[in-house]
Amino acid sequence: MDKLILTGYGWTEYAVAAAIALKGLGGLADVAGVSKRRLPELLEATAKGVRNIYILGVALGGDEERLADALKALRRRGVAVTWISAVAASESQGRDVLPHLTAVVDETVDLPVLVGRTFDVDVEPFKPYAEEGGRVSAAVRDYRELFEAAQFFYRYYQDEKVYGSAITSLAAGVLPAAWGEDVRRIVAHYRRYRGRELVGKSLQIRTLQDRVNRIAQYPDARVLILGESGTGKETVAQQIHNKSSRGKEPFYAFNCASVNPSLLESRFFGHEKGAFTGADRASPGLFELANGGTLFLDEIGELPLDAQGILLRVLEGGRFMRMGGREEYFADVRLITATNRNLPARVREGKFRADLYQRLNVVQLRIPALREHKEDIRDIADGWWLGHHHRHLTEEQIAALMDYDYPGNVRELLNLLDRATVLNVDNFAQLLAEHREMNAGLVDNQVVDCGALPDELDAVIRWHVRRVFDKYGQNLSRAAQALKVARNTAKKYL
Repeated sequence: MDKLILTGYGWTEYAVAAAIALKGLGGLADVAGVSKRRLPELLEATAKGVRNIYILGVALGGDEERLADALKALRRRGVAVTWISAVAASESQGRDVLPHLTAVVDETVDLPVLVGRTFDVDVEPFKPYAEEGGRVSAAVRDYRELFEAAQFFYRYYQDEKVYGSAITSLAAGVLPAAWGEDVRRIVAHYRRYRGRELVGKSLQIRTLQDRVNRIAQYPDARVLILGESGTGKETVAQQIHNKSSRGKEPFYAFNCASVNPSLLESRFFGHEKGAFTGADRASPGLFELANGGTLFLDEIGELPLDAQGILLRVLEGGRFMRMGGREEYFADVRLITATNRNLPARVREGKFRADLYQRLNVVQLRIPALREHKEDIRDIADGWWLGHHHRHLTEEQIAALMDYDYPGNVRELLNLLDRATVLNVDNFAQLLAEHREMNAGLVDNQVVDCGALPDELDAVIRWHVRRVFDKYGQNLSRAAQALKVARNTAKKYL
């Protein structure tokens, strides 16, 4: 098609505005989502046949010089670019960018209304889809969820087509009951995994996301995830699984501290009928159930020594027998383990097998504590609140949430938001004051598990340097600067 609509991510009104524009163009346009950072890049890659581009609500930020150059190149090709925004451009944008496009700006109305006025479309039928909060119809709820699912697929699977398809369906007036099976699968996947995502734009989270994406390309590599309680170790494991070639196969998670040690062999490998008292029927174990997929073992540091030997045997060849059975089974399973304990210290203390540690520690990932990337609190909290209340947090509420270190990490933050929902509390400053009082006796003990630290001073220094190194995105120069030591000194301890 010769027309292209570019709209933003993050706010439902962006998608609704694009649907209104598409309706005004008779459905004869392609639709894509874009961030302000990627806007110059996308404009540079615009297909040759496009003659008109409509940018809806996306800020003209990012690299303004590159954006201006891209717009100049399009104008030389005879491409007309129209920017429609309810927020005025900055002084530099007005000077460097606006001369190369047509701007339709009105700060007195919402973006969907402005787009409807521009394309001569009645916006009333679309308004319920864009407004936050309030009682809405089932169709509106379903479309809001579809937009959220589409953005989820863009963020975590780099699938840019779902968002445009969702907007096209809304513009055409397709009711949720008429959605195709592919759309239903997308929504179902989002419902299952929306709590299993890495949220944030900080250097630490971007580095972690890059590593997850790289690890996912190697579906057999074992992964050891380190991090404090509540940082999202299972979330990271789920992401590695979903993005790998094993993503359509089973994912099973098991907490090694949750079962009596005498039952671990049965849980891992299953049992035959009569294998022990109470075994009235045969039952498969976790390795058998997860065959072809991923098995995530949390709190692996709590695994008893006897069970460690059992686990080691299956890791050596992938073969095992059910308890009380004689038939040998083979399991093709990627194993991901996690702990908040210092495993090398437990190896030295004789509480964890060195050979098992080496088997598990093929690829190591450390998840930063929330206090190390507090700038992400805004995105984490606002995303949760929007998903549960269909409205954004206020700046005052976000400021209150950021004035706390969260020793319980992301789990503690989400629990706090859940409490605010249950008690219908809008004053988050008061909520945090009560929360601090409730947890006053816990904070100091949760920041660092001193009992898990090694006894030797040199080992503690190495541990601390590694922690700071990971905190600064594994940038050696920045880590050395934070540690106030020479770069070579930091490198020595790494």
